[in-house]
Amino acid sequence: MKMGKRKVLSEEELKDLVLPDKGEMLGRVVKLLGSDHIMVKCTDGKSRLGRIRGKLKRRIWVRENDVVLVAPWEFKSDERCDVLWRYTIAQVDWLKANNYLPKEL
Repeated sequence: MKMGKRKVLSEEELKDLVLPDKGEMLGRVVKLLGSDHIMVKCTDGKSRLGRIRGKLKRRIWVRENDVVLVAPWEFKSDERCDVLWRYTIAQVDWLKANNYLPKEL
């Protein structure tokens, strides 16, 4: 039986810009903790333990200092969140220019 090759999307295929909806916020990756967990400093000033969703984990790599879109959990919302999206450098510049991302983050 042959195993299928994992589909890895290139940066060009991530062109569509995902903006935060209700209950979502932006954050910067502070530290990679292993086993799909990262520490994220969110725009509300809190640091949360983020979990990279399986769909995202298989498609794109998340590195330190990347800007990500997170959704805090229903419970333990001050401590935990799910990582929904990672932005490219050009998208981060656009977010800063359009006041979605604070300058200090």
